[in-house]
Formats: sequence, C-alpha cells, structure tokens
Amino acid sequence: MPYVGRDERGNIITVSTQSSPLANEFIAAEADELLRYLAQLSPHSDDFARSDQDLIRVVEDIIDTLIEKNIIRFTDLPEAAQDKLVHRRSLRRSQGALDLLGVDEDKTIPPIKL
Repeated sequence: MPYVGRDERGNIITVSTQSSPLANEFIAAEADELLRYLAQLSPHSDDFARSDQDLIRVVEDIIDTLIEKNIIRFTDLPEAAQDKLVHRRSLRRSQGALDLLGVDEDKTIPPIKL
C-alpha cells in the first residue's frame, strides 16, 4: 500500500510502502496521479509506453488473424478478454485507426466471428 508525501502545491514528491513522517498520506496504487509520478522517474518511460502500445496493437492483429483463419473462436477467449477486445475494436473504429501490420489502410476491421 503506497503512501505519499506532497510539496506545498500538493504535488507528490515522496512515495513509500509504509507510512512515515515524510510520506503519511495513503493513496491507491492505481491512482493516476501516482502512476504519472512514477512514470516520470524512468527516463525511458515514454519509449516503453510507445512500445507497449505498439505491441498491444500487434497482439490485437494476431488475435484477429487467428479468428479469421478459424484457428480460435472469439468465444474461446475468457469473457474479460472478449470485453476488452470489443471495447478496443470500438475505439479503433471510431478513430479510424491504421493497421500496423501493413494491411490496406482503407480496410475495415473485420467482424468478430462468434
């Protein structure tokens, strides 16, 4: 459970796993404010974030390919994975995202086969 210390403007300046005089405010581990603070500590965090996004897209494309080739069925995936893929597919459609694997940019995202 993380504890934080703040400066006079309320910005996080210290993080600890235990409460201490310098870090006595409990904060949720998944709090955006804490995640941003931790991300800025790594000089390569932007590179990793971009790499993660690229890899996520590759995994999505692989799953779509496996479904299209009837190697797996969409319903073979755990329900939580199905929900996440449907949500991502919806976001991609609404933003007109490009296919990173070089498929025709005008190609629509194929429907999920159940």
